[in-house]
Amino acid sequence: MHADDVFKALADPTRRRLLDLLCEQNGQTLGKLCEHLDMTRQSATQHLGILEAANLVSTVRRGREKLHFINPVPLHEVYERWVRKFERQRLSLLHDLKQELEGG
Repeated sequence: MHADDVFKALADPTRRRLLDLLCEQNGQTLGKLCEHLDMTRQSATQHLGILEAANLVSTVRRGREKLHFINPVPLHEVYERWVRKFERQRLSLLHDLKQELEGG
């Protein structure tokens, strides 16, 4: 995984919106995605290209259509590497506080 590519892709609100749209309904065409965006198809294509380069989106051709699918694996890897360790510490502190308040 190239975490820098994932973070770069996630840094833009339009790309996060595209991922949200794919999360709501996976396998959408560019036209369907553009219905929810205030931008040209060309701009949306550039954003999707960055998401594809970060492996957050994959595409499948179905006849003349190109369907876009979210790939949650890189997000999970970022979660495991960068988020989970901070959650563990916070939950441990909350557990210790609960024990202290309950007189344990």
